[in-house]
Amino acid sequence: MRYSVISGWGKYIPDRVLTNQDLEKMVETSDEWILARTGIRERRIAGPDETVSTMSLAASQDALAVAKLDPRDLDLVIAATSSPDYLIPPVSSMIQGMLAAPHAAAFDLAAGCTGFVCALATAHQFIAAGTYDNILVIGAELTSRFVDWEDRTTCVLFGDGAGAVVLQASEVPVGVLSFVLGSDGSEYDALIVPGGGGRHPFGQEVVDKRMHYVKMDGRRVFKFATTTPAEAAVRAIEGSGLSVDDIALLIPHQANLRIIQSLARSLEIPMEKVYVNLDRYGNTSAASIPIALCEALEEGRVKDGDNIVLLGFGAGLTWAAAVVKVGVPETLAWYIPWPLVSLREHSFDRVRSLARGAVGVLSAIVGTLLLPLYSSTDRRD
Repeated sequence: MRYSVISGWGKYIPDRVLTNQDLEKMVETSDEWILARTGIRERRIAGPDETVSTMSLAASQDALAVAKLDPRDLDLVIAATSSPDYLIPPVSSMIQGMLAAPHAAAFDLAAGCTGFVCALATAHQFIAAGTYDNILVIGAELTSRFVDWEDRTTCVLFGDGAGAVVLQASEVPVGVLSFVLGSDGSEYDALIVPGGGGRHPFGQEVVDKRMHYVKMDGRRVFKFATTTPAEAAVRAIEGSGLSVDDIALLIPHQANLRIIQSLARSLEIPMEKVYVNLDRYGNTSAASIPIALCEALEEGRVKDGDNIVLLGFGAGLTWAAAVVKVGVPETLAWYIPWPLVSLREHSFDRVRSLARGAVGVLSAIVGTLLLPLYSSTDRRD
């Protein structure tokens, strides 16, 4: 069997910080009001020369460097975004060209805040099927360009940024273990940019009615986000053959602190096992999960052999959950024959690390033999 392992990761955060105190000078709001209702203290706003392509390029270069992979070895680039540089061409092709990855195919995936997990699941399928070996998966958004800075209900929420991971084929049972995707299109207008598309092409009416900005029905989105995503996470964990107790860290979409806390309660996961950086970046849509994943890895919140859950939800209304076993193939693979290596060549701590690694890998292998490696895509009835 072929497995898809996350071998590299990177992020890009714009320099400009927009605090709640700054917003107090722009709209009728307050730091206390924003913090109590969202958990956000500040967010990052892209500069005039920054776009999804430039932010994605920076995050991708870091991810490739961590993976020690030459861009020429990439087979595919998937860019999850709802705010590309242009409607045509796809921003993924621009990124592919900027990276100088001549052998890579490229396409965009527009699923709002759920986009990155959907893209990760898509990339995993290409690898599991034996089609591709090296895939770059990006989540990036420039939401600030589509926010109505006169609407206090939405402008306090969003920020810009990009995150990327390299997904590579491996024979070691590590990486994406299972995923669940879903959609309820009957609620499509709960989170929408009504103008600028085929139904309402960009024109004077769109500008006059401010239809080119994000519109959100907060009550409907909150009700959805505090119920359906948790159910998807449970199904994904079950599909991986694990239990909630086996999950080292939950990395949810960073939309609202109250939503995150509600999801943690539903899953019976303590908040110390939930990664939150919402207070610093706000809602960066498709970029929120890869940015959070990157920071969790950099901070040592997850280690080789840990199982994590990535949980996205947003416009559509859509949801996506994925269970991932963290680890680099070259690191985990050599744990297996550790008893054959002379123990005198290693310190006690190193031997203990080898033993723990062996147990983790052997457990994963046994689990793979007994249970399906990944679940099929679910659809809401």
